[in-house]
Amino acid sequence: MSLLLDPFAVAFVQRALLGGVLVAIVCGIVGTWVVLRGMAFLGEAMAHGMLPGVAVATLTGFPPMAGAAVSAAAMSLGVGVLQRRGRLSADTSIGLLFVASLSLGIIVISASRSFATDASAILFGDILAIGTPELAALAVALVVTVAVATAGHRSFVALTVDPRQAQLLGLRPRVAHIVLVGLVTLAVVSAYQAVGSLLVVGMLLGPAVAAGRWTRRIVPTMILAATIGSLSVAVGLLLSWHLGTAAGATVAFTAICSGAVSTVAHALARAVRPAEAGAHSDAHTLPTVPERTP
Repeated sequence: MSLLLDPFAVAFVQRALLGGVLVAIVCGIVGTWVVLRGMAFLGEAMAHGMLPGVAVATLTGFPPMAGAAVSAAAMSLGVGVLQRRGRLSADTSIGLLFVASLSLGIIVISASRSFATDASAILFGDILAIGTPELAALAVALVVTVAVATAGHRSFVALTVDPRQAQLLGLRPRVAHIVLVGLVTLAVVSAYQAVGSLLVVGMLLGPAVAAGRWTRRIVPTMILAATIGSLSVAVGLLLSWHLGTAAGATVAFTAICSGAVSTVAHALARAVRPAEAGAHSDAHTLPTVPERTP
């Protein structure tokens, strides 16, 4: 038992656990919509799109999270402009800006000879370095995420099921999509400190996919995804402590593995106990939603 509890007696590990749990809750809420809407590519592009802003902010002495927010917002706006003005598909627009942002970030990093240490933290995170200011920022991000997700729940459901019907109902699907993109941006930026720009998508997708094996109702999926994500943070920190591995990468890898573990456990459960016939549905239950571009 001491092997499990000893690491969490250290102050910086306690802060890492609290910060990771806050990230897991945000990503559990937003990641559920990312999976349902087929927005994984956009989430990954946002994560890589932060790199130039973080690099410039670090070099100029500004807060890295401010640079990440500006860069991710620019990425989001750029995708919209290319779609409307350039008449390109969403995935083409995202792909172009994804590579451009990543390349620009690497160029900025390579141009500075003193950037090697910070580059590792940007790409892979430094969850063990989370302090009180970062915890406060994560708490604010969580409050905003919960408020926006609650207020826009009906519009998000309608957008996911049938955008045309949502338009007829006056739910403004285009605005709902923009708000969802904003939530993805907020989740990516808030998770940056914990797992870095390269691994943030693991926290968004892994727990949400794992939770989706057990329930098809949206709110329970969010709650279960947040729980699985929080457990992934705790397990990842323990593994990192005892194995001497990078904490952020270990947490992200554990979150991704939760999807595989959930799939196997669900298959075993169905083999032992036959699935109940006639699954019930209600206003908050979704049919299988085919992947679509954002």
